[in-house]
Amino acid sequence: MNSTDLIAKKQSGEALSRRELSPFLSAFVDGSIPDSDMVTFLNAVYNNGMTEEEIYILVELMIESGEKVDFSHLNSFPADKHSTGGVGDKVSLVLAPILATLGLSIPMISGRSLGHTGGTLDKLESIAGFKTDLSLDDFKTQVKKIGVCLIGQTHEICPADKRMYALRDVTHTIDSIPLICGSIMSKKIAEGIRGLVLDIKVGNGAFMKSIPKAKYLGEMMKKIGQKFGVKTEVVYTSMNQPLGRFAGNWCEVKESVACLQGHGPKDTMKVVFETCSVLLMQSGISTNKKKSIELIENTIHSGTAMEKWLELVSTQGGDATIFDRLDRQNIPKYSSELVAKSSGFVSVMNTLGIGNAGIPLGIGRAKKNEPVDPTAGMEFLAKIGEPAKSNQPLIRLFNSNQKKLEEAQSMLQDTVLITEEKPNPHCLILGET
Repeated sequence: MNSTDLIAKKQSGEALSRRELSPFLSAFVDGSIPDSDMVTFLNAVYNNGMTEEEIYILVELMIESGEKVDFSHLNSFPADKHSTGGVGDKVSLVLAPILATLGLSIPMISGRSLGHTGGTLDKLESIAGFKTDLSLDDFKTQVKKIGVCLIGQTHEICPADKRMYALRDVTHTIDSIPLICGSIMSKKIAEGIRGLVLDIKVGNGAFMKSIPKAKYLGEMMKKIGQKFGVKTEVVYTSMNQPLGRFAGNWCEVKESVACLQGHGPKDTMKVVFETCSVLLMQSGISTNKKKSIELIENTIHSGTAMEKWLELVSTQGGDATIFDRLDRQNIPKYSSELVAKSSGFVSVMNTLGIGNAGIPLGIGRAKKNEPVDPTAGMEFLAKIGEPAKSNQPLIRLFNSNQKKLEEAQSMLQDTVLITEEKPNPHCLILGET
């Protein structure tokens, strides 16, 4: 079957077999068919979906398009965590050193910011000298040596996904559930992990706006993990407001360090405890959530989690000494404030609007290769349920480009709703499967 016939079949809503999909993906990876054919195929999948069997085949073919890492020689339990993305979500930076300290191996392949959601790699690269473009051999060596490594997707891992994702970005097919499942799960399985926790964000600042849609995605990814021998659990968390008190690159690194030193924001730590606990129980290191939290808190209070963080930074070329003088790094030139128009309580935060304002500010990017500003960020001075006074600041924003700061501030208008009545408490953890 040629690509034209295959695409036509998918456009009509028919299921494709491995025998049909395999040569199509291979031809795309080696350049035998043009990108335009893949674009048409992606749109057909976006419009018509895929059966479970098709998604399994897609994941398997994406894995087979490159190398698969093998950590079976390690005595430790290799595991990872993935978030579907949100504003202020720096959980990976906190989770990775904690779990490595507790004896797990954490081989983590992460991404960059795109649109309103932040990217782990951009945060790490705001640390002077930190390298995220390690080879696969260096990645494996570092995991064996110190128990943790955080890198970007290499050309060896799932090259079919890497090329497809670049096209999904420009064809507005990012939020297709079959394509999300294929992209995320192929990379995670190819990492050679045995355990995985998925943090699926739900709400006005997430790709998944409702619990039913989020659970459909979560249950499908869990099925994929189980089929490929990876223990997979899902945690659903709210993105109806930013996570933590800061959103940005360097400022989120600073907040992550605060978490590792025992004085991070409660909501961020709540997600850290939830996701870390899942992996500790999967590995057999802990038997219940209470014990898991005790172990996590011990790594923080003893300082061993912070020591592992510094080891991670220095091993990947970063200057670990800067954490002795955090406020001297990536200093913004300009700042301004969004102030409350009335007194009362913060009732609603338009997290998508806040995240979109971060794009001109320099936190994120509208296109894949745009630069980001490590000095850019937002500080959330009042969140849902907290009091606000007229003309008092709600969000402080900062960067090193006055014009972009002004553009961001104009986009922030009306992103925070103040009401006279205090709203119900914000529910952060929405469930597990």
